Parts: sequence; C-alpha cells; structure tokens
Amino acid sequence: MQSTAEFMEWVEGRTPGEVEFHQAVAEVMSSVWPVLQRNPEYAEAKIPQRMVEPERVISFRVPWVDDTGEIQVNRGYRVEMNSAIGPYKGGLRFRSDVNLGILKFLAFEQSLKNALTTLPMGAGKGGSDFDPKGRSDAEVMRFCQSFMSELFRHIGDHTDIPAGDIGVGAREIGFLFGQYKRVANEFTGILTGKGSTWGGSLIRPEATGYGVVYFADQMLKTRDESIFRKSCLLSGSGNVAQYAAENVIRLGGKVLTMSDSSGFVHDPDGIDEEKLAWIIDLKERRRGRIGEYAEHVGCEFRAGERPWAVEGAEVALPCATQNELSGQDAKLLLANGVYVVAEGANMPSDPDAVRRFVDARILFGPGKAANAGGVAVSGLEMAQNASFATWSRDKVDSRLLGIMVDIHHSCIRAAAEYDRPGNYVVGANIAGFEKVASAMLAQGVV
Repeated sequence: MQSTAEFMEWVEGRTPGEVEFHQAVAEVMSSVWPVLQRNPEYAEAKIPQRMVEPERVISFRVPWVDDTGEIQVNRGYRVEMNSAIGPYKGGLRFRSDVNLGILKFLAFEQSLKNALTTLPMGAGKGGSDFDPKGRSDAEVMRFCQSFMSELFRHIGDHTDIPAGDIGVGAREIGFLFGQYKRVANEFTGILTGKGSTWGGSLIRPEATGYGVVYFADQMLKTRDESIFRKSCLLSGSGNVAQYAAENVIRLGGKVLTMSDSSGFVHDPDGIDEEKLAWIIDLKERRRGRIGEYAEHVGCEFRAGERPWAVEGAEVALPCATQNELSGQDAKLLLANGVYVVAEGANMPSDPDAVRRFVDARILFGPGKAANAGGVAVSGLEMAQNASFATWSRDKVDSRLLGIMVDIHHSCIRAAAEYDRPGNYVVGANIAGFEKVASAMLAQGVV
C-alpha cells in the first residue's frame, strides 16, 4: 500500500460500519506514514495491518434478573488488541451505546497510550450495552456477576487485566472482583481500580483527571507558563472531570464549567473545593443531574448544551466522551482566546476540531497522551499487587507526575525528530507506534 488513503480503504472494507474505529486509525496512520517510509521493515512485516487487527475478540451474552423478576439479556465484549509489550490492559465500559466498533477504537487507542506510559502493558478494552444508570445496587450486582461468570475464563494477571471506564466505577469493580474471586478461587490483581483496603492503589480514582492537568501544565511550561491562575472550561462531571477539577484547584487554577448529558453549569466565581465536594456527592451518592448545582449556588445552567462557547478561559479540558467537541466548537474556543486543550476523555475532539487546533498551533494534547494517567496508575497498582505492597499517596502521585512528564517528553522528541515540532498529535502517535511496532517486529509473525 502506497498511501494512507489506500490503507484506510482496506481497513474500511474489512470493518464496515465501525465509524469510530476508522476515525481513530485514520488519525494515527496519517501521522505515522513517514515512519513507515523511513523504516521500510515495518511495512514489509505488515505491522500496520497487524496492528489494526485485534489478536482476539470475545463476545458473549449476559443474562440477569432485574428487581421485578424479569429476565434481561445484554451483550458482553472483550477486545484483546495487542500484547506485544505486555498483557492486555484497558477498561470495561457499561453504557447503552457500547458496540464492537467503539470498543475496537478504544482498544486501538489504548495500544499507543499504554506504550507511551513506559510501563510493560499491552492493550484491551471491553464492556457491555448494559446501562447502570437508574439501576439498583442489587441489579448492578447481579449483572456484574453474570458478566464476570463468562469473562473470568478469558482474563488473568499475566494475560488480561481489565479496569473501569464509563459506567464502571468503584461499585462495579467491587462486584466484578468479588465474582472473579468466587469462581476462580483465587485472590489476584486481576482488576485494577480496586478499593484501597483490598488491593487497590491510592490515587487510582484520581489518576486520569490528575494526569490530564499535569500534562496541560507541562505543555504550558514550554511557554514558561503554568496552570496557576488559568481559567478552565471542563466538560463532564464523572470521575475524570471531578479529579481534573480537583487538580486544577490544587495547582491554583480556576474551574468555570462542568457538565453532564443534560447540559452544563457556568459558575463565573469558580468551582472551589467546597463546591466540588457538593458536585461529587451529587453525582456519586445521590446520582443527580448537574443542573441541581446551578440551583444550589445560583449560577447559570444551559440545558442541552456543551460549555465550549463560554468566554474568559485559556484552557479547555474535554472530559466527557468521544466526539463531544466539534469543529465549530473548536472555532469558538479559538476565537474566545483558549490556547490550551488537553483531552481527558478518549477522542473527545472530532477530526475537524483536531485540524483546527493543530493548524492554529495552540497547545493541544491528544487523549492517548494527556489522559494516560489512569492506565499509568493501573500499572502501578499491578506492581504493588505483584509485590504485596501498598505505596503512600505521595509516592503514587509523584510517580504519576513523573510518568506524565516522560510522556510529554516522548511526544516532544518524536515530533521534532519527524520535523513537526510542537505537534503533540504527531508526537504521541509516532512515539507510541514505534514502541509497539519494534516489539512486534522482534517477536516475529504472531
């Protein structure tokens, strides 16, 4: 294949309808094609073709009984994408729109993200079209037990180590781990994101949100600036957004917005520690909607909208879901003076938005680099489990910061090496690709 276009025609022909997967592959391959030209051995070994094909895809039914006694049937998946540099590692997502194409996109992104962390982790992703919203704890438990009763035979602490993702938080990880322990008759570090009293790592819940802010701060330092006194637009109000907001506040920045699927709140006075604690209680304990925060503090709530038109910010942190930030949103952000965008979610900026950010030469940190903090601390949790140790909060936070600094350095180095200085999209894609590709080449045709 002589061009990216020919390669994408081949990918799309093999995987019709998997739009998100096609988007992720096209974005990466457009960056790494010069690597293939400089290193023809990768093309000769068909590394790109092998890298976009999962090593294994597992699909299964998940029957369970709801609180009314009615039998429900969902679909479960695990995409084991690439194990060239370590066992499969990546989250489980429980959400009604989960399908194979979305999971393949997430697993493909994960393969490069995990490579960037410098830790020995391959890539996988899984989940179900089950939506835990509105379900009782008993229903979630019964679903998780049924899901793990099948998944357990495909995972292991040296094979595949799942974690949480959208819809899979501490509650779900607990139920999944309990069922694994029951059916496998062993206590191992089979899942990450566990409770700190039963094998989990401190800072793991905070890791993705903290990491994206650390990465934004590193980008700003290339201009002799920092997150201190910067005003930030955040989307989302789940785990990633909560702890991104916490770290912005910790480092002296100001959080103006948070959101959920119902709309967003704009608090021009800033969401401080006390207000954030109220939001976390709202979302985690009461499972309410973000509009209730506006009523509580007397600020603005915009139903059905996203926060990207709000003025007065320098930094945007999209922390909700894929393709939440369009080209038109990017145009508004740029016009309003935003010059730092770090992706807390996976692929939250659509291709038009990415093009606008890159062309404007702002500081744009793509998700595979900027939100790698979560899987990085998952790797640190695995290390603690393997040595039967528990590290202090300060030690884990220090290691997380160090990893995010290393990822930033890798992106800068790779972009400069291929004559694209300051382009974090190119840098992240090339740095991750080179590590995975070289391992695949060394291990032969497998």
